[in-house]
Amino acid sequence: MTWEARHVSVAIDAPPAAVMAYAGDPANLPTWAAGLASGVRPGQDGAWITDSPMGEVTVRFAAANDLGVLDHDVTLPDGSAVHNPLRVLPNADGSEVVFTVFRRDLMDADAFEDDAAAVLADLERLKGLLEGDVG
Repeated sequence: MTWEARHVSVAIDAPPAAVMAYAGDPANLPTWAAGLASGVRPGQDGAWITDSPMGEVTVRFAAANDLGVLDHDVTLPDGSAVHNPLRVLPNADGSEVVFTVFRRDLMDADAFEDDAAAVLADLERLKGLLEGDVG
């Protein structure tokens, strides 16, 4: 069985290395990932603890790499883990940031749409920060 997936993306007028450095730093999550973090602190073994709308969650990013992979696993308050594919791709002189949203088991169509919209809002906020459009 597979889940329905939607690739949500934004073009950012910043080089991939700059996007990777900013978005891949868990300390920056509260500035752009409102759906995930309103506060963040280091956890154990490279994990980060965030205060999310769902409660306290643990975030663990993929190892640092030059391939544009910013995948991260989020462990929810109930102990379940969600894998979130996030990529930074070269796009001319800038970047294309792509987040894959999955419609997981028991997620209705409205919740899936809401999740995709929240991800788009987060990516737009990231774009504004990196392009200097957020005041």
